[in-house]
Order: sequence, then structure tokens, then C-alpha cells
Amino acid sequence: MSSADDAKLRAWWSHKQGLDGRLAGATASSVLARTGWARSVAGAGPYLTLFSRAGIGREAADAAVRNLDIHELPSARGCTYVVPASDFALALKAGQNFGDEMKLAAKLGVSEREIAKLCDAVVAALAKSPLEPSELRDTLGPAVRNLGEEGKRKGLTTTLPVALGRLQAEGEIRRVPTNGRLDQQRYRYAVWRPNPLSEFKLSTEEANTELARRHFAWIGPAILAEFQWFSGLGVKAARAAIEPLKLEPLAKGDERLLMPDDRDAWEDFRIPKEPQYALVSSLDGLFLLRRDVKGLLDGADLARKVPVEKGKAELGGISDLYSHAIVDRGRLAGLWEFDTATESIVWVSFVAKNAALKKTVERTQEYVCNELGDARSFSLDSPKSREPRVAALRAMAQK
Repeated sequence: MSSADDAKLRAWWSHKQGLDGRLAGATASSVLARTGWARSVAGAGPYLTLFSRAGIGREAADAAVRNLDIHELPSARGCTYVVPASDFALALKAGQNFGDEMKLAAKLGVSEREIAKLCDAVVAALAKSPLEPSELRDTLGPAVRNLGEEGKRKGLTTTLPVALGRLQAEGEIRRVPTNGRLDQQRYRYAVWRPNPLSEFKLSTEEANTELARRHFAWIGPAILAEFQWFSGLGVKAARAAIEPLKLEPLAKGDERLLMPDDRDAWEDFRIPKEPQYALVSSLDGLFLLRRDVKGLLDGADLARKVPVEKGKAELGGISDLYSHAIVDRGRLAGLWEFDTATESIVWVSFVAKNAALKKTVERTQEYVCNELGDARSFSLDSPKSREPRVAALRAMAQK
């Protein structure tokens, strides 16, 4: 493809992801249904997803969680995503073949019968009121077994996580943030009635197809391997999943596949003339749904050195971002971090810093300062651990 074709494709992906302003004023559940589930790892990602697409503030996002319009669930690949109510059952179904700790527990001498009994006891305890894990352990007493030093070495200290994980995957219980926020890791567990899966009739194969339908609607055109990565399916299962969709190649001989209903819109699509800046999470769907950084780069930025976990690396050679991103019509146009010491966004731009870009940075900085307090990428990201990246971006910006 030519550079012009690349730019059109980047802008199209941005359009499909709702980063062009078309979703302004939409609800949280509508944003996630139309642009994709938001990866949640106790970071600011879900909030930034909703804010960058529809201007949704934290209070409105938290209210959507309280009202069960959206919820954090174990889903694709067994990973947690914030999902709209319309997709609760599908998300749970998509995650059921992943993340089961029973195999590890079995190696530690735990039987299926023991876990089944513990699951029943957990549901009975939670029927009275939601409980935190420590409260559950106290309530259940000897029904929760300590797995000793060997379990500790293998990362499974008791049988309770096995039961909680299974019950979540089955839709019997749900995890509720203790302070109502998505960017923290303290939870209570509550029974879930009615169980979202109680009326779900799709087979595993049919559910895989529905997952594929959403993936290609959210971020198509995409190649089969990109859907495989998102879904966690093997090659055979992924091919079977997309077959009913009758996907079309973007162009003759192109591996990238497009939903048939998108063909006319793609042909008519034109790159917006004016910039469409947005500050998004490092785990934003624009990157994560296809796990693609290189495809969103301008050729001039492929060799650009940026901060990674240790030191620096060329942008064109990394699969995942280590800092949050500035995007413009799908192009990765810069990087940013939130510096809690100065309560400000430290950022570097790969394009000219015009008034519109500065205004977008200021708007996001105000949101993070006043509503979030921080913008960590994931649970282990902290102001201290982020200092090297902040310093590196600040140095880049001063050049």
C-alpha cells in the first residue's frame, strides 16, 4: 500500500474506534458496544476510553458501573474487560476456556469435589450480603483450605481464588469495586441474579462467531492472526469463527479482512482534513484490539526511540506501548504520562504543537487532575515506577 493508503487506513480505524468525535454525548454502554470492550487492569484505561470518545466523566462512568450498564468481567483470553450489558453473557462465554486455576490446584492435591463444595458455600455466604475476600475467608472458615508453602511458591495460597474464578466465569457471582472505581484493586463479591448466562443459548462455536463479528466491526479490516490474538483461539477455531461472516479482503491479495457491510463506507471514506487529536491509554482499543503499533505509525516515526520497560527502543519494533498515546486520525502522534509531583501531563509530540493539540492536552490534564487523580497504566504502575518514563519524555520534549 502507498503512504496515502496507509493514512486512509489509520483514519478509518480511528473512525471505527469513535475517536473522530462521532460519539460525543453517547452513553458508556453505547461507546463500548460500538467501539469495543475496554481492557481493565486496575488502571485508568477504561476511563480514558470513555472520555476520549464521548467526553464521559468519571462520575458518569462509575454510575454506569453501579447501574450495571457496564461491568468488568473475565472475558476474551480470560482477561478482564469492561463490557456493556448487551455483551455480558458473550464476554463470560468467551472467557470460559481460559484462566481456570483448577489445573494448578489439582497438582496441589485439590479435588473437583472440594471446589464444588466450596463454590456452593461461597454462593450461600454471598446470598446474605456482598463480602471482601478476607471476609469470605472468615465466614467460610475451614471450607477454605490453605495450600501451604508449595501453594505459596506456585502463586495459589488457598482454594478460595479457584472457587471465585470459577463462579465469576459461570456468571454466578460478580466482582464489585469497593469504592466504585475501575482503577483500583479492592473488591467485594456479590451474587449475580439473574445470571447473565441463564438465557444464553449459543454454543461455543456460535459464541466465537459473535466475538469475531464484534472484533471486525470494531477494528476491521484486520488479519486473522489479529483476531486470534484478541480471542485466544487457535488457527482452526478462529477460521471456523469467521467463516459465517463472509469477510472480504480489503483489496485483491490483501490479508486484511473487512465486514461486507463496511465495504461501501470504506470505499466512500475520506481522510478528514482537520486534525482529530485524542489522548488515550496505552491499552486503548486502537492499539490493543489488533495489538498493532507499527501499523499506526507514519514512516518517519518507525526508527524513533521511545521509553520502554528498560531503556529505549524503536517505535517500529515494539508490540505494546509503555506510555499513553496521543493520536491524530489514527496516527500515533505522541506519547504522554501523568506526573503526580507536578499534577501535570508530560508529553512529547511527533507533530507540530498547534493550538488544537495543546487544547486537547489541557482538557485531558484537567480531567485527570480533577476526576481521576492519576492515570496509571495498570495495577503495578505507580508514580515512583513511572519516574524514568516521565523523565525520558520530558527530555524528549525539550529537544
